[in-house]
Amino acid sequence: MRRTLLAGLAALVALPAAAAAPAGLDLETVMADPDWIGQAVESPYWSADGRSLYYRLKRDGSPVRDLYRVDPAGGPGVKLDAAAVAQADGPAVFDRAHRYAAFVRHGDVFLRTLADGRTVQVTRTPEEESAPRFSADGRALQYRSGNDWYSYDIAGGVAGPAAVLKFADDPEARPGDDLKDEQLRLFGTLRRLKADRAADRAAQDALAAADPGRAPRPFYLGDKAAAVDTELSPDGRWLLVVTQPKDHAPGKAPTLSHYVTESGYAETQEARVYVGRNDPAPQSLLLLDLAAHQSYPLPLDGLPGIKDDPLAALRARAVAALEQDGHADRAEALKAPDVRAVRIVSDADDGGGGGIAWSDDGKNLAIQLRAIDNKDRWIASVDFARHALVPQHRLHDEAWINWNFNDFGWLKDGRTLWYLSEESGWSQLYVKPLDGRAKALTSGRFEVSHPQLSEDGRWFYLRANRAAPYGYDVYRVPSGGGELARITQYQGMDDFVLSPGGTQLAVLHSSPYVLPQLAVLPAAGGAPRELTDTMKPAFASRAWIAPKIVQVPSSHGAGAIYAKYYGPAGEDAATRPAVIFVHGAGYLQNVTLSWSNYFREQLFHNLLVQEGYVVLDMDYRASEGYGRAWRTAIYRQMGHPELEDLLDGKAWLVKEHHVDPQRVGIYGGSYGGFMTEMALLRAPGAFAAGAALRPVSDWRLYNHEYTANILNDPQLDPQAYAASSPIEYADQLADPLLIEHGLIDDNVLAEDSIRLYQRLVELHKRNFWISLYPLERHGFVHPDAWYDEYRRIDELFRAWVKREPGAAP
Repeated sequence: MRRTLLAGLAALVALPAAAAAPAGLDLETVMADPDWIGQAVESPYWSADGRSLYYRLKRDGSPVRDLYRVDPAGGPGVKLDAAAVAQADGPAVFDRAHRYAAFVRHGDVFLRTLADGRTVQVTRTPEEESAPRFSADGRALQYRSGNDWYSYDIAGGVAGPAAVLKFADDPEARPGDDLKDEQLRLFGTLRRLKADRAADRAAQDALAAADPGRAPRPFYLGDKAAAVDTELSPDGRWLLVVTQPKDHAPGKAPTLSHYVTESGYAETQEARVYVGRNDPAPQSLLLLDLAAHQSYPLPLDGLPGIKDDPLAALRARAVAALEQDGHADRAEALKAPDVRAVRIVSDADDGGGGGIAWSDDGKNLAIQLRAIDNKDRWIASVDFARHALVPQHRLHDEAWINWNFNDFGWLKDGRTLWYLSEESGWSQLYVKPLDGRAKALTSGRFEVSHPQLSEDGRWFYLRANRAAPYGYDVYRVPSGGGELARITQYQGMDDFVLSPGGTQLAVLHSSPYVLPQLAVLPAAGGAPRELTDTMKPAFASRAWIAPKIVQVPSSHGAGAIYAKYYGPAGEDAATRPAVIFVHGAGYLQNVTLSWSNYFREQLFHNLLVQEGYVVLDMDYRASEGYGRAWRTAIYRQMGHPELEDLLDGKAWLVKEHHVDPQRVGIYGGSYGGFMTEMALLRAPGAFAAGAALRPVSDWRLYNHEYTANILNDPQLDPQAYAASSPIEYADQLADPLLIEHGLIDDNVLAEDSIRLYQRLVELHKRNFWISLYPLERHGFVHPDAWYDEYRRIDELFRAWVKREPGAAP
């Protein structure tokens, strides 16, 4: 296996340089509305009967997504008109006996009898219903609306709430005091009224217990909490409620201004809170027994390590410094709690999986929790008899738990957990019986994600980059253990969906100049059948430069740094200028064989080659796809290991491609903009010029969810923020810097760039510019702004990297 992998890598590295960029390429074309390229196939799913596939395509000239249907046996996809959409299936779920299917259409729930195709509309409400699933006994269809759960009796055709939650105090359970006791002692009428209310309530309780046709009695959960999430057990017996304090203050939020508005007046918008202002609200667990109408808190203090303080050393240093400076109140606020606060891992803040998983029969429940300091992730089952959590797995990370790779669930036996974990240094798939030891189903120096258990429970299908870090395909492994087998051969596999019954696999795949397309193949592997081709001829007919995947050696012990190289065919020994592109997001992989998130930049790189440059696009440390150590290398030092890698990339260009070391430019957006600033400010003279797009210039102004994981809270770890923020190095600017930012960016606020600009003004620096875009957020959407942004970058590089006579900065 290892010899095969090395041979494949050697073959890729030895590829000849690609053909020159398409003749006549211009910036207007590169930055035009991407409708000229084609449309990506989005959100594929199978019809309930498995005979059709549905998918969506963006409409040319509009953000609207149209629904299409295609026969998996072959033939063109058909765009559905409004009437056909009104009759189309949604992604379906099935009962265990495969008598029924259920799906959501236009926010309402539908039930279909598979034998005859009869379809019943279960709901018709202005709310958005979701998460349909069948009860464990197959007699009811459960679904949710917000945090409220409902159950539809299939035979009776009646729907009702599974539970009624009221976040208020029980009006009949007011606490006693001396005055109340005195009133009841003195006045017999009050005693009789109280007894009458108690008798009426007891009678209603008895009727409700004997008559399942009645609406359930409400649970009064107090007025101090608010619901975050709820999950109903498939047997309808239990409801897990996740709560947080109702009065939790998120902290003061900054505002941003919209200057170009329909009203003609400047308008303001509240943005997200800065890191360290207030931690996210701590969450708690409440288990409701719907049959006995009892509620039980699930204490968290039994989780292993929950009472530890992984930041004790930093905390002690910060507290001592504050006390020495006379800030005793602030020092007191930094002291560690007895039990660390947690949050439930949810779909919103991880790479999938959610934080609550019921077994199919409803007899077992598992919950995934994460410490707010993000140094620990726990998976715990629930002991219903003791109303207690039972720890099943703890993942601890001295840096931070990954946002991705948190999927987990149950095998079909309902007694064995499965989960992803980075504990080996790479995301791998594990299984663990409730009372047994964990077993790895996959292992190796590659990453596993998107696990899907087949309907019969025999196989896990998953996404992995086993053959090469930059190539992703579908693999499968027996759920009981066995060989990990490769199912697809695309190397650019983006997503997949198993058919009902699990016999076929629908796959979204792409390549550097082909948008995601839909294919189908046998679930056990075989030749794929291509179902779509949505590329436009004007784009597809051009001879684009195929990016050459190379390995840049690290001079800092990091091994190989994978990168994409763009250059002309038949390079000679003449020296040439170069541009290094830095991808955004930090934890993102851009060196792949798939369609890139940075497709405009890729086309721009073709233009740069046409203009005489060569281009290098690196997956620097912190990028996705290379394991935990690569990801966490930046802990408490953002911008340091990455800069080492970028400088190694420059040295490689000079050595391998005759690049003039005095004529290397650098640019990137978001995290790439941050790195451009760090490169110019921490390595003055290394780059001839840089363009920083929507950059973070001071991490103290970014959000908690991202920043505190890597740099901790700024009050606890001010040194990490000072070391990692470009504004702290502003006095070292010596090379031309262009800053570009959307004024209504509500992710990285424009004030970040404006503050750095003001700092450079006060430092009397030269050759720095700022370009602000009034109608753009973090990801630009308007072609005019894209064109203007990259025109300025092109002019910057012409003037300061190529050094063309008369070129304007």
